[in-house]
Amino acid sequence: MADKLIIDWKEYNQIVEKLAIQIHKSGYKPNLLIGIMRGGAPIIDVLSRVFKLKCAYLAVESYSGDGIEDQQGDLVFSREMSSTVQDMKGNILLCDDLSDTGVTLNKSIDWLKKYPPLKEKINEIRTAVLWKKKDSTFEPDFCAQRLDSNPWIVQPFENYEEVRIEDLIKKHGKN
Repeated sequence: MADKLIIDWKEYNQIVEKLAIQIHKSGYKPNLLIGIMRGGAPIIDVLSRVFKLKCAYLAVESYSGDGIEDQQGDLVFSREMSSTVQDMKGNILLCDDLSDTGVTLNKSIDWLKKYPPLKEKINEIRTAVLWKKKDSTFEPDFCAQRLDSNPWIVQPFENYEEVRIEDLIKKHGKN
């Protein structure tokens, strides 16, 4: 089993804020934030509030087969992005929680360039992540933390992976 990096909410928020400062100081002005679901969702939620930008969500899943959770398989993209933006164009900031191997980010950029509502309308796509693992082949434009190893990152919301609704009902009573 790989080493674990356990992140609590306070640390998570500080890392996202550090990423926001890095983006601001670079002078890059995105017109649209795109979060790779699910890891990018909480990041673009914060960044959209800080930078007063609209956002979109791109669902990407990796299927690796039964019983193989820690290996990346084939990527499956959603048919459409979810967004209220009527005219998507300009500078895009593509966000994910981490660059593990780099495959998801590389293939997501390719997908965006071919996506009909964006095709021929993109000035530039830059990428932002909270963590870049040591063995990642992808170099993000913005990265809050570059790791010198390849730990399993346990983010503060991941405890809900193990929670059942019945447990929540017991915890909170019948309300």
